Amino acid sequence: MTMPTNAPTAHALGDVTASDSTLRRFLHGLPGVDAVGLEARAASLGTRSIKTTAKAYAIDLAISMVDLTTLEGADTPGKVRALGAKAVRPDPTDRTSPSTAAVCVYPDMVATAKEAVAGSSVKVASVATAFPAGRAALDVKLADVRDAVAAGADEIDMVIDRGAFLAGKYMKVYDEIVAVKEASGAARLKVIFETGELSTYDNIRRASWLGMLAGADFIKTSTGKVAVNATPANTLLMLEAVRDFREQTGIQVGVKPAGGIRTSKDAVKFLVIVNETAGEDWLDNHWFRFGASSLLNDLLMQRQKLATGRYSGPDYVTVD
Repeated sequence: MTMPTNAPTAHALGDVTASDSTLRRFLHGLPGVDAVGLEARAASLGTRSIKTTAKAYAIDLAISMVDLTTLEGADTPGKVRALGAKAVRPDPTDRTSPSTAAVCVYPDMVATAKEAVAGSSVKVASVATAFPAGRAALDVKLADVRDAVAAGADEIDMVIDRGAFLAGKYMKVYDEIVAVKEASGAARLKVIFETGELSTYDNIRRASWLGMLAGADFIKTSTGKVAVNATPANTLLMLEAVRDFREQTGIQVGVKPAGGIRTSKDAVKFLVIVNETAGEDWLDNHWFRFGASSLLNDLLMQRQKLATGRYSGPDYVTVD
């Protein structure tokens, strides 16, 4: 059982951002989320049994969806180069292992990351807009984005102004996303809601539609810097939103849960939720990503176990 948003037609969507009042009326007109039903649905999907062959496919798919991330003040060029090398060849002993989708770094490390993944399929994503708090003037945020793009970023991960959103200043948030999208140029834009700070599922649904209306290429749960990050329930809710948005507009938007997904078992659960909610069209790293670091190591260990029957333990993989 899914919970459709009963969104208006594509023609009507063209008018909902005409003013602050029409945008507010649209967002608050979205049906309320049945929290109990949403969480029960997410929990039931997490119990699905995955057989060996399907599990091997799911692990490789999950590896290919990882945005391998380092977002620390102590990041060095050497660490970023090592991360890039791992993204290109996650398991140096096994050339059949897929590369990750991207490496995600701060803007000042984009050029180093680009060099590290040159010649591969791995993209370079950069957090911007005063990540993770987003507390800066718009011109500062846009300069952050332009610096990352000029350095070669293929993707921009922006954070919304949660304070403005929670205060009901939806048009301010909308206009900021539109401006960042324009500054991103050809780079794909991921819009981070920080779902753990939005308080309610209704707000997550509203933020999802707001981000998509403003031109997000991806909607993303979290920065990974707060206590509550990606959960099966909030990801399920966002997947329903992108599914319904495509039904209404014909535009497909990606989803990226980030933070707190650490094991292969967790990743497979999320892939089941993707398949059962949005459908097979989203089972591709162009439309679904994991924002994670430690997840990749567990995926590699489980991959080797399936191939050899032996569990090598954490020493088998490189330390991020």
